[in-house]
Amino acid sequence: MKTFFKYCIFLTLMPLYATETMLVDLEKIPHIILDIKYATKDNFTHEVVYPAAKAYLVKEAAEAMRKVQEELNQEGLGLKIYDGYRPLSVQEKFWQLVPDERYVADPKKGSRHNRGCAVDCTLICLKDRKELEMPTPFDDFTEKAHRDYMDIDESVKNNREKLEIIMKKHGFTGLPTEWWHFDYEGWEKYPLLNKNFDELES
Repeated sequence: MKTFFKYCIFLTLMPLYATETMLVDLEKIPHIILDIKYATKDNFTHEVVYPAAKAYLVKEAAEAMRKVQEELNQEGLGLKIYDGYRPLSVQEKFWQLVPDERYVADPKKGSRHNRGCAVDCTLICLKDRKELEMPTPFDDFTEKAHRDYMDIDESVKNNREKLEIIMKKHGFTGLPTEWWHFDYEGWEKYPLLNKNFDELES
């Protein structure tokens, strides 16, 4: 009986340990390119909100991203990452600027980004590192960024669909209002985090 209770406690705490200690730096995955907009002023806040151009995900999601990249390699394509794990303090700032749950999660509930379980990304050509054309730039808060927006060229629609299909194949679900945003399966079992990037690198 004691062994059973110990096992139950382990299962309860396991997600906490996984997320608290197993956030993985996506830059360590071969061929993945980072373009962390929030580490620059080139974002909707027009301010630098990240102290470093880094992207992290929980271990399971990072491993899934590795598989996505390996499959894309066969077509000469790759992933460019705009954002991954986001401290809860940054989420609060975003909510003050855009209090609209279609685009920014209420920090009282928390975002999948705050759990290290969401990634914002696009496709690139590995040869020249140029982005494949998508319906809008990153963080476009208009209906053109919605996944069901169809008033676009067929080639652009195909690029958006290619990204969505391969991400879904490896456990990610796209956000309806943002073609670039994907949530990793099982995100709800991970807790909200407010670790700064310098803590993650120590």
